[in-house]
Amino acid sequence: MSSSDDRVRAFTEFRQRMNKRILDEPNQVIRRFFALDTQTYQPGALDVKTKELCGLVASLVLRCDDCISYHVAQCKDAGVSREEMFEAFSVGLVVGGSIVIPHLRRAVDFLDRLEQGEVATPDAHEHG
Repeated sequence: MSSSDDRVRAFTEFRQRMNKRILDEPNQVIRRFFALDTQTYQPGALDVKTKELCGLVASLVLRCDDCISYHVAQCKDAGVSREEMFEAFSVGLVVGGSIVIPHLRRAVDFLDRLEQGEVATPDAHEHG
């Protein structure tokens, strides 16, 4: 097990624990925002696959590694092929510019590890 895999597992466990902790607080604004985030990625006029690809591109442009990894995993779960993933990566790179390249490297590494079964996909939508 590599230290990279340990970091992914630690992040996933921390994220789940803290999301629960945050949602246990009686703050309706936070609860509603988390619910809105979940609702946004439900099927509608756009299917889940398309919405997750949009989330992936936005995360690349905003350079949020946690969100990028989350959306890579969600895209994979939604049936996005490797070729489709790389087309989305290319959109994020063109829109975001060369500063996206380090994030692209980590995204591809995470995708490779997902495909090899080395990391598990997140199970709840509230990402970040």
